[in-house]
Amino acid sequence: MNSQKRSSQRMGRIKKTAVLLVVALCMGSACSYGSVSADEKEQRTLAIVIDDFGNGMNGTEEMMKLPVKFTAAIMPFMPTTKKDAEEAHRLGHDVIVHMPMEPNKGLKKWLGPGALTTDLSDAEIRKRVEDAIDNVPYAIGMNNHMGSKITANEHIMRIVLGVCKERGLFFLDSRTTYKTVIPKIAAELNVPIVSNDVFLDDVYTVSHISKQIGVLRKHLETHVSCITIGHVGPAGTKTASVLKQSIPVMQTNVHFVKLSQLVPGLTGDPFILPNP
Repeated sequence: MNSQKRSSQRMGRIKKTAVLLVVALCMGSACSYGSVSADEKEQRTLAIVIDDFGNGMNGTEEMMKLPVKFTAAIMPFMPTTKKDAEEAHRLGHDVIVHMPMEPNKGLKKWLGPGALTTDLSDAEIRKRVEDAIDNVPYAIGMNNHMGSKITANEHIMRIVLGVCKERGLFFLDSRTTYKTVIPKIAAELNVPIVSNDVFLDDVYTVSHISKQIGVLRKHLETHVSCITIGHVGPAGTKTASVLKQSIPVMQTNVHFVKLSQLVPGLTGDPFILPNP
């Protein structure tokens, strides 16, 4: 009888120890049995930037009707600059200055008014950047329109980013050249920056734009966020159509955000002051 009692007590202690072990494992690993890991649960974020607003280009109306918030990059000194900036702001989108900058190849006349070129004086470069910011209502940031030559020039980008810092703007490096000096200069000046990951419509076909959607989704498999740039203009309606079809599918595991939500340390920071 005593033997049976001792055996029962041992079994009780074993069961109690097993229960405590399971509880400890659950506490240490968020009870992973039957659930996904924290990494698997982490939702990916995607910021869509649409360049070249300001000139009534094809796709402008369609882009404004996208079912998610995005960032409108608006060229200064153009016929619909103010109209597009005001409409984007009214709809809750971010507005940034799409600053025309000289490329390595191409004609200067492609750049539009107020462009930055390497033959300008330092004073004129500063003036043009300041004037561009003043010309785009509600601007909270800036990115480069073309600009493969300028964004590889440390001296000029130090002036540009210096003005951005003075005016409380972040900078999006569109990455039109692998020789970009923007990250280096921004770090020196302590200017907040983000960088483009995927161009959506560098080729003006629906098949290519759809392929680029696949590229950004692949990027998000190994990165928690992605910035992608599309355009109004020659491919505008096509890009808008592909985005409109793709967004609902991606929303199951992708959170769409405005660009300012990805700028390090700036979410809710009073440093970001919209240009009135």
